[in-house]
Amino acid sequence: MKKAIESKNSPRAIGPYSQAIKINNLIFCSGQVGKDPKTNAFVEGGVDKQTKQVLENLKAVLAEVGADFSNVVKTNVYLKNIVDFPKMNEIYASYFQKPYPTRATVEVARLPQDALIEIDCIAFIDEKGCCGEGSCNCC
Repeated sequence: MKKAIESKNSPRAIGPYSQAIKINNLIFCSGQVGKDPKTNAFVEGGVDKQTKQVLENLKAVLAEVGADFSNVVKTNVYLKNIVDFPKMNEIYASYFQKPYPTRATVEVARLPQDALIEIDCIAFIDEKGCCGEGSCNCC
């Protein structure tokens, strides 16, 4: 069964798409940008602050189904400027542990609303399609 996932702790979708889709035991998270969900404005401070906010936004979406970054198997990182790779990578590394998810990182000409970074991900939860604790929204 295909189910849309929405988190109030992550910026709302600005178009005809879902923050995430859960199908069986896979979660496909749409790209997040560095917007504060409370103000709907980009956080100030450059790519390092936006990277942290992007990851916090993804964390909030994953939490809606009882998942976290340990469940992530694939990410795609889109940078406005590849020169920002070391800053992004340092912050990114602080959110993930071994075994790290697979990842593609590319420089793009432009991101929605002139964001400096966007990250999407795919996560996997146990065969029951649940966090396994019985305390999440997916059980």
